[in-house]
Amino acid sequence: MIWGALGLLPLLVLVFLFWRYVWFFRNPARHPPAGESLLSPADGTVVYVKRFQAGEEVLSIKSGVAARLDEIAPSDLTGARLLIGVFMSPFDVHYNRAPIAGRVEWVRHHPARGRNAHMTSMHWRTLLGIQPFHRESPHVFQNERTVTKFHGLLGHHPIDCFVIQIAGGSVRGIDSYFQEGAMVSRGEIFGIIRVGSQVDVLVPALGSMRVRVKAGDRVRAGETILID
Repeated sequence: MIWGALGLLPLLVLVFLFWRYVWFFRNPARHPPAGESLLSPADGTVVYVKRFQAGEEVLSIKSGVAARLDEIAPSDLTGARLLIGVFMSPFDVHYNRAPIAGRVEWVRHHPARGRNAHMTSMHWRTLLGIQPFHRESPHVFQNERTVTKFHGLLGHHPIDCFVIQIAGGSVRGIDSYFQEGAMVSRGEIFGIIRVGSQVDVLVPALGSMRVRVKAGDRVRAGETILID
């Protein structure tokens, strides 16, 4: 039995190396649907869809601990807002795509509040379908993140869209491929987070919006419509 286990070890090492350095960086072609709807910036599972007013707590993480907007995504939005979170497991495609076509207004990096928290709770809760998925997940407000502000159109209406790339506990970096002032196409790759992570979308909650997803839905970057 011992020799059998030792013989299996090299195979497991090869499988890990293939996942970590080949499969993880796969980049399948994506085909954005026609129109000006807002697309998912990431592959993964929708973990929350929250409408809220300025000043309200956004998410209850656990008893006595809640996430505020300024912790999730420092931004210049006012009034009602809409926040959609997408959790990427280590097995999802990790390239991130622009949810709308338009201009990159700015890109801002925010260090972790202390140490990056691991996303173990959210991983198991999404895997087992236990809601709320964000329960016991302080990474939502604690971890390192990069916020990119896009300005473009949603259904012919000008809109500011903030995309928040949240690092995981074992993340190796958040890469942004565009600088301030760059023009991006809807569904175009704009960055990547290496190893397990999360990507949120924050927009003003307009009365004409129709949200097309709910917590638990699987989405694909550059193809799944979040809002139209």
